[in-house]
Amino acid sequence: MNAPMSTPARRLFGTDGIRGTANKAPMDAATALRLGQAAGRVFNRGSYRHRVVIGKDTRLSGYMLEPALTAGFIGTGMDVVLVGPLPTPAIALLTRSLRADLGVMISASHNLFEDNGIKLFGPDGLKLSDAQEAEIETLMAGDLTAGLVAPARLGRASRMEDAPGRYIEAVKQSFPRNLTLEGLRVVIDCAHGAAYKVAPTVLWELGAEVVAIGDAPDGFNINRGVGSTAPGRLAELVQERRADLGIALDGDADRVVLVDETGSTIDGDQILALIAESWHGQGRLRGEAVVATVMSNMGLERRLKSRGLALLRTAVGDRYVGERMREAGCNLGGEQSGHLIMTDFGTTGDGLIGALQVLAVIVEEGRPASQVCRRFEPLPQRLVNVRFAGASPLADPAVQAAIAAEEARLGERGRVLIRASGTEPVIRVMAEAEEETLVQDTVTCLAETIRARAALRS
Repeated sequence: MNAPMSTPARRLFGTDGIRGTANKAPMDAATALRLGQAAGRVFNRGSYRHRVVIGKDTRLSGYMLEPALTAGFIGTGMDVVLVGPLPTPAIALLTRSLRADLGVMISASHNLFEDNGIKLFGPDGLKLSDAQEAEIETLMAGDLTAGLVAPARLGRASRMEDAPGRYIEAVKQSFPRNLTLEGLRVVIDCAHGAAYKVAPTVLWELGAEVVAIGDAPDGFNINRGVGSTAPGRLAELVQERRADLGIALDGDADRVVLVDETGSTIDGDQILALIAESWHGQGRLRGEAVVATVMSNMGLERRLKSRGLALLRTAVGDRYVGERMREAGCNLGGEQSGHLIMTDFGTTGDGLIGALQVLAVIVEEGRPASQVCRRFEPLPQRLVNVRFAGASPLADPAVQAAIAAEEARLGERGRVLIRASGTEPVIRVMAEAEEETLVQDTVTCLAETIRARAALRS
């Protein structure tokens, strides 16, 4: 079991910003207002006019959080640029492109519409560090009036109409100029989320025949039965339409899951292996390594090792992946869930750019996705989420004893990973081994123990 990373104490921020049920603290207008005031104060660092870019996905609650954040930033003297529904990587890109001091994405990623979240990016387009988030939290807990400006220094808000076009062109630039998607039929599932306009446009402009689903958001249907966490309908449609590839994005399009022409799912580990081998062959892979989290399958590690490449593991969270990439000088990293960070093209996960890298290999090799994308045989792995109420049961002596016992039973044959979610009251129980029955027994035993101890503590 991996030890948790040492980080400054944070109450609001989890592994990917602030997240919660819409219209309930901390995901309410009052908290969003204070967040804008506190973050505005932290990033107001000179005498020039400061600027913040705010984007969102398609959730109904975005209409509540966007103006509250805007008011908070304006009150600290920051000008606000509103870009509307756009993928999270677009906000990171625009923050740098517009020389903004801060970028804000309003999204709960793959969660359903009832939830929402707020992610912050610094002027470099990178997610804020734990220390910066802790500083903002400290300010939010105190008196914020000292950071409010005089009436004549209030910021202004404006809408940027060409923001989607800027992102579309940036994404297209990631695809090799000597290649085209002409002759390929691609099904794109936009999860009724932030990429519902830009993703089909990119694929069509690169030459593909595009079949789009999950492209009719109504404020309530984001991620509901569609997207990277529910690729079932996509798989059916790929087979029905005899498509060459299916692409499933999540609500804010920073992650991707693929479906090959047979209807089989291709996860982030397989995509990382494919891109790593392609780039390595072209002399483009930096650091002779790929960065992934503790959740990535051991099969990925073995495959990379067979190609002379290393797998550098981090704690769960694309922010930690990005930090390790910068430390190691790598330009490719990601998560099994489909977060893919390719620093040649952007500073944060981008599902659409990741899909284009895979499509480039399919075009170059002239082989079907089922052959191109299956890079290794994954070891049996199972993940179970145990929800709890009240205090976390993870530190319970009975739980710790059960974990130690299962680790001893697996020995060198596999591994156990138990961790608390950074976004919801859930303990994630994962086991991996060469024997399927051993994996099932291990996860079942640990999940039942955690569930029982959680019930006693609630």
